[in-house]
Amino acid sequence: MTEYYDALETRDPEARRAELLTAVAAQVRHAMAHAPGYAQILAGVDARDLASFAAIAALPVTRKSELAQLQKAQPPFGGLAAHSRGAGGRLKYLFASPGPIYELAAHRDDYWRFARALFAAGIRAGDVAHNAFSYHLTPAGAMGDSGCHALGCAVIPAGVGHTEQQVEVIRDLKPDAYLGTPSFLKILLQKADDLGTDVSSIKKALVSGEALPPSTRGYLDERGVTALQAYATADLGLIAYETVADHGLIIDEAVYLEIVRPGSGQVVADGEVGEVVVTTLNPDYPLIRFATGDLSAIMGGHSACGRTNRRIKGWMGRADQTAKVRGMFVHPAQIEQVLQRHREITRARLVIDWVGESDRMTLKCESPFAGGADPSLPAAIAASIRDLCKVRGEVELVEPGGLPNDGVVIEDARKYA
Repeated sequence: MTEYYDALETRDPEARRAELLTAVAAQVRHAMAHAPGYAQILAGVDARDLASFAAIAALPVTRKSELAQLQKAQPPFGGLAAHSRGAGGRLKYLFASPGPIYELAAHRDDYWRFARALFAAGIRAGDVAHNAFSYHLTPAGAMGDSGCHALGCAVIPAGVGHTEQQVEVIRDLKPDAYLGTPSFLKILLQKADDLGTDVSSIKKALVSGEALPPSTRGYLDERGVTALQAYATADLGLIAYETVADHGLIIDEAVYLEIVRPGSGQVVADGEVGEVVVTTLNPDYPLIRFATGDLSAIMGGHSACGRTNRRIKGWMGRADQTAKVRGMFVHPAQIEQVLQRHREITRARLVIDWVGESDRMTLKCESPFAGGADPSLPAAIAASIRDLCKVRGEVELVEPGGLPNDGVVIEDARKYA
């Protein structure tokens, strides 16, 4: 197994789905038994009934945007962790991300499962990795370290900043690989040029934490650095990772990923952009249908690398599109409620613009009735907008497929003079 990290990556897709369904159902039972927050959130759920992915899709969504409030109500982890603070020596790290949002790590090898992504990026036992992820309160640095150590790599714990010193370290210690954001790697290479310092030992990189635009990837390629992306969060660990540049990100073997319409828990069709929702199989922090707030889409087919798991297109923006209109906040969840009232609507996009020194709100709705078969429909939808959003809005019906497939539910198009 030199090409793949383990046999899980090349499983028969149907076998993977069956095994994943069993594992998710078991994780729900585990969360309900050991995480008091999930005992409340999933109250009334019979985990024995979770015999299909449709049944899993009916479970409530827990949103990352709710974590700070949940953790204030049930400190420190909102009741979502299977261990309390301390946990008899079970916990290894306690982190504080902006918010503040608190995360944990337990005493398990490669807790965040980063080794799989590192292996896909060509990093192997005996390599030296320059880890420029942050080590300050947030887990990014520790994520990289744990994955490298699981592979048998040595780590230079560089962190962020101190650019000149880092360039000197790279010159002297000659690491094989870089971990960190792509923009900081570019800064290091440019600083090395300014200083006339050789940092050419770095030939491979696993980058994360921000987008990798084609211009930056092209620059790194020209410098002889092959960079692949990992998509991970502090709460979930690795979610997906690149194996071939610009061919999507393969979903990690230890998570169940769904794409839902922003503001809802409703799964969208493959190819449609929506919010990334993840159920992790982590026994210590068993997050169930955890909405990341990130947008992506499921890609068709399989990767050319031979791995058989599904792929996502990568990070495509944020799902939190709350806007303030005439003094009232309008949320994607409210637009989803409008859709649920009117099954004639297949997809909708609220466009807010500035007309005549005032906010104008128009809900554009894809509907097979766009040709006027039901002339009362726009008025009925407008009444629902007023009822659910507490602000008046216009309605425009468009043919199915007439709205952009970009995951945007609320488009703030206001331009002020």
